[in-house]
Amino acid sequence: EEFLSKLGIPQPPGAAVTSVEDALKTAAVIDYPVLVRPSYVLGGRAMEIVQNADELTHYAAAAAEAGPGRPILVDKYLEGREVEVDAVCDGEQVLIPGIMEHIERAGVHSGDSLAVYPPINLTDAEIDTVVDYTQRIGLALEVQGLMNIQYVIVRSGEISDVYVIEVNPRSSRTVPFISKVTNVPMVRLATHVMLGRSLAEQGWSGGLQPKQQLVAVKAPAFSMSKLSGVDTYLGPEMKSTGEAMGVDKTFSAALSKALVSAELALPAEGAILLSIADRHKEEAEPIIRRLIEAGFRLYATEGTAAMIDGLGLPVEQVTKKLREGHPNVVDVIRDGTVDGVINIPEGRMTGTLRDGFHFRREAAVRRIPCFTSLDTARAAVDALLAGDQAYTVQPLSAYLS
Repeated sequence: EEFLSKLGIPQPPGAAVTSVEDALKTAAVIDYPVLVRPSYVLGGRAMEIVQNADELTHYAAAAAEAGPGRPILVDKYLEGREVEVDAVCDGEQVLIPGIMEHIERAGVHSGDSLAVYPPINLTDAEIDTVVDYTQRIGLALEVQGLMNIQYVIVRSGEISDVYVIEVNPRSSRTVPFISKVTNVPMVRLATHVMLGRSLAEQGWSGGLQPKQQLVAVKAPAFSMSKLSGVDTYLGPEMKSTGEAMGVDKTFSAALSKALVSAELALPAEGAILLSIADRHKEEAEPIIRRLIEAGFRLYATEGTAAMIDGLGLPVEQVTKKLREGHPNVVDVIRDGTVDGVINIPEGRMTGTLRDGFHFRREAAVRRIPCFTSLDTARAAVDALLAGDQAYTVQPLSAYLS
């Protein structure tokens, strides 16, 4: 916090605390929702977005258990567009091969997010700010080699603020992806920097490199069907076990390739099961209409079915109460009635999350797409409707300039 303040670079307000009582005091000052996590853990372990004091009490205790004797970090959760940068710094220059934009809003672990290069929704001013912050941080830290920084961009009307949410003076899992799609040999450059050769001596200049005339999408790959009892709900704790990459000339074609490779693509036709928490229903309406437009039949749990029916759209109701009637949500997955699931729960300590566990697990076992983020579901539906499934396959070299 002190380091970024000296540089005049904003970060979400928060504090490192050593007790649940102090965590509650911090949250009362910065206001909910907050992100609570143990310090010095990888993969977002025991990290949670909490909405109130009861949830914070529960998860602060869990964070303390995951990192015994270490501070608990409590930060204001900012819902915005997440951006990630890998860079090479030699103490004099900072080379940025490219900027990756996450499809999911902040809150889903970066390893579980879809990401696109080059960014498709950022303004020139936002890109300039990200580049400026990355260069200033790298030089101030005197990094010699690879570094990774994650940002969240929060927009309010015409104004956007860029916040630093994580700085890692090390390699990250996205280095192979961004190296391949930008044709910048990051590992080789960083290794020589660590051995004393500057970027200039290696024939490279700092700053953001010219973007390639391609679009690349990174998609997470999961092993949920092999991990019994694991909830497929995505949040700040990483659950993916690999990645797939799609490259093409358009975003929709690259996205289609990535989703197919990661076994996340929706079929061209069939039926979708929906169960959406109340606070997300309004945002889900355009996605539901597009599913109908694409020719899908809709099945939905009680509250979601009532909402869809209220829109004047066709839907068949199924119960989420497994012991109180048939067909229920597990039945329609198990017997192959539906070909995909969109389940958007309220939060980890709510009934909507518990209710959805059984059919999320059944979807994983049956290996059908199950989306727990509206952003991911929207991207999958958009890719389907774009009609770019008839893409061509070429070597990566054919796309690189």
